[in-house]
Amino acid sequence: MENSSHPNFSAEQLNSVKKSYFNILGLFLQHEKIESRFLRCLLKWGIQLNLHTDDLVRSNLDLNQLSFNEPREKIESLYHLVYLINLDNVVEDVELEVATRYAEKLGFAPEVVGELFKSIATVAYDQDYPENLQKEIEDFMKIYKANQ
Repeated sequence: MENSSHPNFSAEQLNSVKKSYFNILGLFLQHEKIESRFLRCLLKWGIQLNLHTDDLVRSNLDLNQLSFNEPREKIESLYHLVYLINLDNVVEDVELEVATRYAEKLGFAPEVVGELFKSIATVAYDQDYPENLQKEIEDFMKIYKANQ
């Protein structure tokens, strides 16, 4: 995937977020029809990520396969999507609905999206972001597992 710059991510983080974006895009493209409100949401996120045609070509995305082997990858992917929701500081109901559907597909309870969103809301006050992102994901995963 192209390492185009983005003000909120390092090149490595941007590639990771793009991978998460492509996975949710693949999930919705598996449906015969996509509601226009979901399509608008997915396009908005693509624009916010500064996606280019090269990103789509280089991703080699298999739209028929969404494979996640490790629970950490699942929670990190969902974390990225909830972070995407907050990029423009406007939380739309449809964005939360898309993220919730994705969370359910990954095997998480719908309330996980809400809890992750609360966690991300504190990132703006965290001076160590993005260095602290990994620790936040790990801490959230511990809390999530403890409450299951």
